[in-house]
Amino acid sequence: METINKNRKIVSALGVKAACLTPPGDESHAGAEGCPLRDVLDRVGAKWSVLVVVLLKDGRLRFSDLRRSIGGISQRMLTQTLRQLERDGLVDRTVYPSVPVRVEYELTALGRTLIGPLETLAQWAEGHRGAILSARAAYDSRGDV
Repeated sequence: METINKNRKIVSALGVKAACLTPPGDESHAGAEGCPLRDVLDRVGAKWSVLVVVLLKDGRLRFSDLRRSIGGISQRMLTQTLRQLERDGLVDRTVYPSVPVRVEYELTALGRTLIGPLETLAQWAEGHRGAILSARAAYDSRGDV
């Protein structure tokens, strides 16, 4: 219990609500509703969402262009990701009545505010990739794993 209280103090000092640390099953567990960090990370932290936001940073793209640019994503998963980003106000969807129908996506003003933090994260990942790979190799070579 002492460790949990200590961790809550640390997290509170970082500006994160204590509800973010409450384990599921605890009667005070508020889930994503009580924790803005969890709520946002559920969406923004998803690998497909990050890739879509990065691709849209330079302007609007058609669905087919997004799908071609993101290797390994299914049409269903891209559709679901775009709908979630649109629901959260991060992406705008424009449908042009043509044959075939043309649909384009672009970041909203709110969505564009993600570019800076994502660029910072990307720089951090690039700068620390070697250390992370070394740590993984050391961990994997241990006999107690």
